[in-house]
Amino acid sequence: MRTNNNNVKNLIISVYFVLALLAIVAAIMFRMFSGISDDPVVVFLVISLCFGAVFFIVHAIAKYFEYDSDGMKVVVTNKGLLLSDRFNYREHTVEFHKKDLSGFKLHNYGVYTTLVLLIKDKRGNTNKERFNVTLVSRKKRKYIRQSLSKMIKQNR
Repeated sequence: MRTNNNNVKNLIISVYFVLALLAIVAAIMFRMFSGISDDPVVVFLVISLCFGAVFFIVHAIAKYFEYDSDGMKVVVTNKGLLLSDRFNYREHTVEFHKKDLSGFKLHNYGVYTTLVLLIKDKRGNTNKERFNVTLVSRKKRKYIRQSLSKMIKQNR
């Protein structure tokens, strides 16, 4: 089974565009925030910190996810959505044989969802690999869960 969340790239680009527009509007409507403080430097710092925090939260959550279980090996990939074509600084790929999967868990933290894979190495030790699946639809997460459950069932 192959699945990914390629369709959310346009959504994330739109979110960044809206954030940039809001930053410009906030800079233009600077006097609107004078209730925070009379000092314009403090107001500017508060506005900058708020937009910076939102920007980095979106940056941390926005990841491309690809799952491929066709064949004898499973390939799971996480990488950044923006600038990932030129820079692979956020890429995390794991490739393993289906027989090496010993377990998995999906953790839902409200706005952040992770997939934890328990994979046996050559020595028999179990390694935990974490993947961000926040932007993967529930339907696709259900299919991934079914595929992984089937592999674990066959391994027992």
